[in-house]
Amino acid sequence: MDLILWRHAEALPGSETLADLDRPLTAKGLKQAKRMGEWLNRVLPENARILVSPALRTQATADALERRYKTIPGLAPDGTIEHLLAETRWPQAKEVTVVVGHQPTLGLAAAYLMGAQHVTADNPWRLKKGAIWWIRSKSMDSGEVWVSTVAVRTPELL
Repeated sequence: MDLILWRHAEALPGSETLADLDRPLTAKGLKQAKRMGEWLNRVLPENARILVSPALRTQATADALERRYKTIPGLAPDGTIEHLLAETRWPQAKEVTVVVGHQPTLGLAAAYLMGAQHVTADNPWRLKKGAIWWIRSKSMDSGEVWVSTVAVRTPELL
């Protein structure tokens, strides 16, 4: 299975008048999403599943792909690794799956899937805004599952 963790692009900060789920992308965030979306569209298969948090900033990031996507409440900013893994069907899914979500969940998921020790919600691996982490699992004949990193990309380096 190929799983792509895509952190939403830069968004306006929350405030007393702007709820966290309603934060839009900044002009820089729109550019970040566009760059990453263009790159992903070149490398993703047509049948890739796109799963997105209900937050406006993740929806706007995913819009850059110009593909259909499914909004998943369990991927909201307070989502858990368990929700993410269940929704993506890790590691059994046959299709490439893209998750557009938030820190710290994406960083915790990347660390967990790569076998990191001593990673906590207070100190997760960090995915930069607009960046992706592409992780692949492969079942071996022995029944063992190998997990590897295919790519780590930031919009600035595309």
